[in-house]
Amino acid sequence: MNKVNELKMKHIQATLEQLEYGSVSITVHEGEITQIDTTEKKRFALTGNNKHKTK
Repeated sequence: MNKVNELKMKHIQATLEQLEYGSVSITVHEGEITQIDTTEKKRFALTGNNKHKTK
């Protein structure tokens, strides 16, 4: 594995380690990683003040 690929793999690994909820998309063109997209989701628990009450 050449130096460029090692840097890309380290970036992917670091991204995965930091991601709690979401996805990582890796784009490959002609056998080379050309793009890494990360979609992160933040989840918030509902509290008593946020719930809608109906009568």
